[in-house]
Order: sequence, then structure tokens, then C-alpha cells
Amino acid sequence: MKTLQKSALALAASSLLATAAFAQTAPAPEAPEASPITANVTVVNDYRYRGISQSNGKPAIQGGFDYAHESGFYIGNWNSSISWISDAATTAGSNVSAPIEMDFYAGIKKELIGAGFASDLGILQYYYPNSGLPNGATNPNTTEIYVAQNFTLGSVTGFAKVSYALSTLFGFTNSTGSYYPDLTVNYDTGVWGLALNGHIGYQYVAGNNNGVNYNNLSNSALYSYTDWKAGVTKDFGGGLSGSLAYVGTNAPTNGGSYGYQSPQGKNLGRSTGLISLTKTF
Repeated sequence: MKTLQKSALALAASSLLATAAFAQTAPAPEAPEASPITANVTVVNDYRYRGISQSNGKPAIQGGFDYAHESGFYIGNWNSSISWISDAATTAGSNVSAPIEMDFYAGIKKELIGAGFASDLGILQYYYPNSGLPNGATNPNTTEIYVAQNFTLGSVTGFAKVSYALSTLFGFTNSTGSYYPDLTVNYDTGVWGLALNGHIGYQYVAGNNNGVNYNNLSNSALYSYTDWKAGVTKDFGGGLSGSLAYVGTNAPTNGGSYGYQSPQGKNLGRSTGLISLTKTF
């Protein structure tokens, strides 16, 4: 910009007409191209997934990367520290090491309906590296396909999504065909970089409990539940953002005989506050 200004001043000294012609024909500075690869790192006081704590109410560190092609194709990986697999195995008297969740996903996202309305179709593999998993235990690794419709209506953005399990779901016996519909809505307040966030979802766990007699209840009755979240996100600029949220579920615990509780009997789906800090690169 400084070079262009000096050139304009020099031309003005010789001819105002030449200056006008220069201003009309000089190319505008090009904006830097956005990288197709982005990465992120997050710290959070409790890793909640679909409302259920994956870290037994303790802090977690998370991070991943995404590659998005101009055609709409994308692929990525996301990871988080966890404890729920080893916690559950401890309850059963086994010593299992499974400290991390690794998610691998790919899909295609296109504005088929119109600008601001991107349709999304993809597949997601949840992978839990582990050692010492007891014989006969259902593998926690899970494969889901999903379809989502994103929307932008002025200051309101969000998506409606349905995920469907092609495999057993997170270690639940005979649970292939489980599904999770959810709705997320965000409102950009336009004040101090604040956005309001809302979410609701329903986790349906398919199948039966392999003959274990919990009053002859199905997996659906034993483990299905609704989760919700209300929160606020603050954009600090430079790829740094923070969030505060209140989350909860009606997930069953049933006195520790089944449901969602830690080895200490803590309700893993109880209502609680969350705080997180994310850096995007």
C-alpha cells in the first residue's frame, strides 16, 4: 500500500490525468487464500458426548484437523482423552487401558437447497485403542453414518442431523441400528463476539440385552435417553474462543445395576456446567 501511495504522488506531480488512469487500472491487493486444512485444540473441564461424561467428570484435552476440498469433500480426525472404558472394566474386575478416543470421518457437504443451506452426508469411525479388554466384551469401536442439513437465517445458524450405527454402539450388546437425531441452533448476538447456543438430542439404543434379565427390559428401555445443552460462546479473535454451557440428560442409572454411572456410583449424565477454551489454526 505504501508503494502504491508513493507512485501516485509521483504521478500527481507530473500529471493529474496520469494519476487518475493509474488509480483505475492498478490491481487491488489479493486476499490470502484460505487454507483447506484447519486444526484445533481444546481443553474442557469434562468431556461430555451426547450428554454423557466420557472422562468421569474430569478435565480432558482434545484436538484434531480437517481437510475440506472446494468440491465439498472433506476428511478429518479428532481425538480426546477419556476414561469411561477403563472405568467400566474396573467395575467388572478387569484391568483395561483405553485412554484415548480417536474419531475418523469423511463426507461431502454441498449447498443443494441454496446459499446458506449446506447438506452433509458422511461416515464416522470411533476408534478406542485398548489393551486388556475382557473376552466376550463387546468392542467399543463404533461406525456411524450421518446426514445433516445446515441452515443460516440471518444471525441464526445451526443444523438438524441424524446419526445411524452400522455396528454395535459404544460397547452395548446387540445394538446395531441405534440412532441419534439432534438439533443445534446458534444465535450471533452481534455484541462482544458472543453467540448463544442451544442443543437437544435423543440417543436410541437398539436391540436386546443378550438374555440378561433386567425386568425383561430392552436396550432401549435400559439405555435410551434425551440430552440437552444451553450455552454461550465468546470469540476472542485470532482463532481463540471460549464457551460456557449447562448440559443435562434424563439418562437412567437405576441404582448401579445398569445405566450410566461411574464405578463410584456417580451419575455420568447428571446436569452440570461446562467450560472450554479452543484454539483454531
